[in-house]
Amino acid sequence: MDDIPKVLPSKPVRFMDRFRAFIRAKGLAYKTEKTYCTWVVDYIRFHKMQKPEELHSADVDRYLCHIATKRYCSANTQKTALNALAFLYNQFLNQLLGKLEFQRSVRPKTLPTVLSHDEARQVLDQLEGVAWLCASLMYGSGLRVMEAVRLRVQDIDFANNCLIAREAKGRKWRRTLLPAKLLEPLHQQIESALEIHRQDLGEGYGAVYLPDALARKYPKAPKESAWQYVFPAAHRSIDPRSGVERRHHIGEQQVQRQVKRALQAANIHKKAGCHTFRHSFATQLLRSGTDLRNIQELLGHTSLETTQIYTHVVSIEQRGVKSPVDE
Repeated sequence: MDDIPKVLPSKPVRFMDRFRAFIRAKGLAYKTEKTYCTWVVDYIRFHKMQKPEELHSADVDRYLCHIATKRYCSANTQKTALNALAFLYNQFLNQLLGKLEFQRSVRPKTLPTVLSHDEARQVLDQLEGVAWLCASLMYGSGLRVMEAVRLRVQDIDFANNCLIAREAKGRKWRRTLLPAKLLEPLHQQIESALEIHRQDLGEGYGAVYLPDALARKYPKAPKESAWQYVFPAAHRSIDPRSGVERRHHIGEQQVQRQVKRALQAANIHKKAGCHTFRHSFATQLLRSGTDLRNIQELLGHTSLETTQIYTHVVSIEQRGVKSPVDE
């Protein structure tokens, strides 16, 4: 249950508790909270535990230069650290940073690893059960692994032949493809999940976690079938926020470990993992002639520029370019 925010004191006193409470008041995703807190703690330790309010723009510059030149972080990693510190000063401490003059990371951006269709099928053939279905949704619908394991029963729209990613990155809802080959496996998985739910209800449990205080707004919703996870955990556990015993969804790590083993079993010698299925989904659509704007919508990218990276991944041969040797 590491994707559920931990309980904070009702009146936070410690600096990081107050910072976390501020982030939650802004409605940011819990993963963003964890990322920002990690960078802020590292920043404080770099400055030998000085209070951030006593530090200034030059100190931020020194830290950002350090992680680029001494830790050799990528441009994207440095940008994430910058976003965390900008949020800390500009919003939480209300101390505008002004113009920064740190050394930018020069490590080049890399292209995403993708699997060919045959390679993707080979990996999927090494999987079974829940791991196979999650991986199939990542490849067939372009889901992130966290979006797959967090799916709720109501997110599978069989009537309109689509899938809705509600608990997505940045809390941006989107519709995406529902592969025809997964309809029957999904029906069976949902029936299995609801049978577990019925057993939990019979034992006096069955209330699932709802985000954003929805449980207070809709008191009966946590026990309704529509809100149950499609991929429930094998055992109930204690919710760290409320202390209530409930059943969460399976962990991302469970799927990631099995996909890693499947890649090895299929003899795929690439730096690949669960997210590679999402990249492969996009490139397969591009190869088949799908418009880039539609791919952007299916992936949930805010900027078309983010989606355009897949144009560099698609084989140049598939764009009609041939080597003179082959003429």
